[in-house]
Amino acid sequence: MKGGAILGKTFERGLYRARRRIGESNLLVISDVAEGIDAAIESVAENRRVLESYLKLNPSYALSLSPVEVDERSQPRVASLAASSAAAAGVGPMASIPGTLADLAVERMAELGCSVSVVENGGEISAASSAPLVVAIYAGRASASGRLGFLLEGKDFPIGIATSSATVSHALSFGEADAAVVVSDSASMADAAATRVCNEVRGGGEEEAIEAGLKVAKAIPRVRGALIAKGSRVGIVGNLPKVVRLRGSAEEMFEACLLERS
Repeated sequence: MKGGAILGKTFERGLYRARRRIGESNLLVISDVAEGIDAAIESVAENRRVLESYLKLNPSYALSLSPVEVDERSQPRVASLAASSAAAAGVGPMASIPGTLADLAVERMAELGCSVSVVENGGEISAASSAPLVVAIYAGRASASGRLGFLLEGKDFPIGIATSSATVSHALSFGEADAAVVVSDSASMADAAATRVCNEVRGGGEEEAIEAGLKVAKAIPRVRGALIAKGSRVGIVGNLPKVVRLRGSAEEMFEACLLERS
């Protein structure tokens, strides 16, 4: 049933999709299993409640711009995972929360046996999929914005992709990148690393600023690769998924991939 709606979910080309906003979390969830959509949304809502309660008792966690120590044995998993990723990247733990929420939601979907599990939380993506996916890169005023994307295939999963920008979002950034895109095994790690990399893209000309960010990306553990866009320049480092030029929207390319696969 093309374009049909089931309990707030749309179903098209064999996949369910849903958008939800839960507090600051702006979600897009995609799955081949209808219950997977509900499980992912419930996971985000549940972990947000847990985190909010934790922050009331530990306000320094929310305010710190540098890594904090968290006892993994006694603290909520969402807080400890975010803190661990942030420590590896050298940033405050809240920088990793959106990606961590996405990872935990995908983990919940996997428990249901979903073959396609994708959660985007405000631009931070966690995915495990048997089908190819196309992720568009939005970089605000940069010339590459909307023109480049990643083609994700079997060897790329599980994957986390996060973008930090000094010119697009309202998030705090000390850098000047239009987009610092980081790829890792988890969205939690990618989220923290993207914040750190974006902070380092500053000063000098476009090429020098990009090189500074790429140098830092190479040094952060668990980072597969990074793409940085600033003005008319784009730089890449590491082992990224296949970079493709977008001729249409990312959704159109994704659907083309599904048709080719079938």
